[in-house]
Amino acid sequence: MKLTFHGAAREVTGSAHIVTINDKNILLDCGLFQGKRKEAFEKNRNFLVDPAKIDCILLSHAHMDHSGNIPTLVKKGYKGKIFCTEATADLCKIMFRDCARIQIFDVEYVNRKRTRQGRKPFEPLYTNEDADIASEHLEPVAYSKPFTLFDNVEVCFHDAGHILGSAFTEIIFRENGSTKKLMFTGDIGRRDIPILKDPVVIKDIDYLITESTYGDRKHPPAEDVKTTLKELINEICSTKGKLIIPAFSIGRTQHIIYLLNKLYSEGQICPLPVFVDSPLSSAATEIYAKHKECWDSAATEFIINGKKPFDFRGLRYTESAEESKALNDTAGPMIIISASGMCEAGRILHHLKNNIGNPKNIVLIVGYMAENTLGRRIAEHRSEVQIFGTLLPLRAKVEEIAALSAHADEFEMLDYFKRCGASHIEHVFCVHGEQNALEFFAERLAEAGMKNAHIPAPGQVFEL
Repeated sequence: MKLTFHGAAREVTGSAHIVTINDKNILLDCGLFQGKRKEAFEKNRNFLVDPAKIDCILLSHAHMDHSGNIPTLVKKGYKGKIFCTEATADLCKIMFRDCARIQIFDVEYVNRKRTRQGRKPFEPLYTNEDADIASEHLEPVAYSKPFTLFDNVEVCFHDAGHILGSAFTEIIFRENGSTKKLMFTGDIGRRDIPILKDPVVIKDIDYLITESTYGDRKHPPAEDVKTTLKELINEICSTKGKLIIPAFSIGRTQHIIYLLNKLYSEGQICPLPVFVDSPLSSAATEIYAKHKECWDSAATEFIINGKKPFDFRGLRYTESAEESKALNDTAGPMIIISASGMCEAGRILHHLKNNIGNPKNIVLIVGYMAENTLGRRIAEHRSEVQIFGTLLPLRAKVEEIAALSAHADEFEMLDYFKRCGASHIEHVFCVHGEQNALEFFAERLAEAGMKNAHIPAPGQVFEL
């Protein structure tokens, strides 16, 4: 077996790794790189391998940093299937199209400037048509149902508890007379998190590729989330301000809606309008409601008690751009949940532009913000941030609820791998993390009993 690391190697976004078994090239994820615009432009358009030479894709989940560059791969010659869970397939169909829309919008905006400067216009990364063609390659597979990928290669997806449809990828293969097991985590979810089931424990792992996003830190206790959210909502009810929440359309948005529903149902917060301002979030929430097989018992109990987890009084889903713009002229108090989660594109940019200058407002950070993103700069409490090319003062209050993260932290990941049987693992490869997190987590995994802990560089190849 050979492992070649392409994306999310010594960085957080752009997940993409190739496993070569018996001369077959299996691509694990194909995500968009997010960060500095020029660097992202180059990385997302140029693959380290000819797409036509990839035999199949095993997709861990639908987040754009794991799936978002699949339409580009297909556009450049990939012909094979994209194996994923049933919920991931449904989510990808809407995610690909939404990403294409954002690509087209961003390029149009940049090209207006380039045209005035007499420079050659850019082409979008991919179009709606490219997105639809990529969706035709999706091959949904149920959880915990092993399937034969090639001769001597069997795959099984197990619930990762990260977002709806997220999966640990288990590859069992026979090569040179011996049978081995490779596990790719994608992103590792957390135990006892609302809506989703806990991550499934996989035993007898020989080789491991693991994310390391929060490999050097610990999340606050989950029970603090509702209390903090309640305090922030009561604060904007008092100041008549706006609570602006940048949230990924898939996962974080539904988690927040669920918690707000609980707070409303329990009478813990004042009545105020809540706007989910993202067509993608609305569509994704419908898919969350459809796939009840992925829900935990607490979410199912909502239905039994005659309630809907993703709908309550005061909650509104905006669709049109006109509805979105109108929120900027509407007085608070109100809550606006909008995408993208790292504040790099989408309607959240307009809400931030129009609201971060007002000290009555609060920007609530609820997830990981990668380096060189607007979200990271806001989370760092910069005095000024640039939005649409204009420097704006950041006077709004900035708060963070790290316990809302859908990623397991250092201790949760270590506990998970100990339950898997860490000492059985011959080689572990730490990806999807910033350098400090990677180095720290690799050391912790070695201390836990894993025999060889690696931090692969982009393009690095390992023969096992």
